[in-house]
Amino acid sequence: MRRFFTVIGGMGTAATESYVRLLNTRSNAKKDQDYMDYILVNHASVPDRTSYILDHTQENFFPYLKEDIEQQSLLHPEFMVMVCNTAHYFYDELKQLTDIPLIHMPHTAIQTMAKQYPDEHRIGLIATKGTLADGIYANEIEATGREVVLGDQQIQDMVMTLIYDNIKEHNRVDPELYHEILKQMHDRFGVNVVVLGCTELSLAQEKAPDHPYQVIDAQSIIVDKTLALGRAFREDEAKGQQMLDEIMK
Repeated sequence: MRRFFTVIGGMGTAATESYVRLLNTRSNAKKDQDYMDYILVNHASVPDRTSYILDHTQENFFPYLKEDIEQQSLLHPEFMVMVCNTAHYFYDELKQLTDIPLIHMPHTAIQTMAKQYPDEHRIGLIATKGTLADGIYANEIEATGREVVLGDQQIQDMVMTLIYDNIKEHNRVDPELYHEILKQMHDRFGVNVVVLGCTELSLAQEKAPDHPYQVIDAQSIIVDKTLALGRAFREDEAKGQQMLDEIMK
């Protein structure tokens, strides 16, 4: 296979399945050959990212991702995308392991946010405790000159219940809980745009999109970017490389 890309997923599997489903649906395929050429690595046994970020005595997930990056690099994809926001804790270290471009999902999402909502200066962020603790998204948002609003402990507890208790443990989305989180971020904390900094939250958005709030869905954005890149590389390698260079800036 030539001119393909690699998706490093499985963190968690339900969220990765959502990414693949959106990627395939948005391909608007009329025949088998219209879909994208890609390899999916569903590395479900990668240790919990948040557990390690909050407590370094827990098992480190870096060696698992290192193995994925090194294995996939031998196959020479045009680029790789890692569909777990919290896993970007080790983005710089992983990027140094390979010559294959590794798209930075949070950076790509926030660059899109800045273009889509140029007049919004207070940005809400909901994510895992690991992502919040590391500043993966907060740093990207602040780099655009905007204020990051995280809510409070009640919001964080609701978010963790949605991600871990509902989706990871029971493989279901609680639409009422998801919508209540967005409502409180808007009503209590005065933000008009909320960044979904976890792929399980992106799954919640896919399953329960019927709400009036504006969200930045990192997974949806990365689906569109990988689809556009995949098409560009299939059409012309130079065109694909030019688009990739823009995304990697």
